[in-house]
Amino acid sequence: MKTMKFTVAAILAVSAVCAAAQPVQAPTSAAQIVLPMDTMIQVTPVQEITSIKMKEGDTYMMQVAADIAQNGVVVIPRGAPVKGTITWRTGKGIGGKSAKFDMTFNSVTVQGHQYALKGKHRQEGKGNTVAALLGSMFVSGRSAIITSGQIVTAFTAEAIPAA
Repeated sequence: MKTMKFTVAAILAVSAVCAAAQPVQAPTSAAQIVLPMDTMIQVTPVQEITSIKMKEGDTYMMQVAADIAQNGVVVIPRGAPVKGTITWRTGKGIGGKSAKFDMTFNSVTVQGHQYALKGKHRQEGKGNTVAALLGSMFVSGRSAIITSGQIVTAFTAEAIPAA
């Protein structure tokens, strides 16, 4: 077997040629990453939200159901608090009429900063229309409920920078 000897100068020259042949990209920092407006976010209630005692204007806390990432960087972590407001509500009634409500999404809090959200979710109770049609006008509908773990969709209303 033949042994080859290289001088330090030769090794450095080869390294310089190899380094020059490969373009060096500056790593993308988290500060350069921005989640764009209109990004879809899946949210879920912290606890059950029911139409029984709610009124228009009531606010409820929800949370982000899964990490929202941009270019491999998590911008909105799972569990980030989301605030929503009841903007419309009808109660259950006789004749099988079920309760309904609309929740409008206001904001998500990330790293202590609130960012605007948009979007609306309508929840409807399951009706008793069949029972009402069978002749009992005293049958009422059911309450509208968003259960903990149920996924609903909101959207970012502004760009959100990564922390």
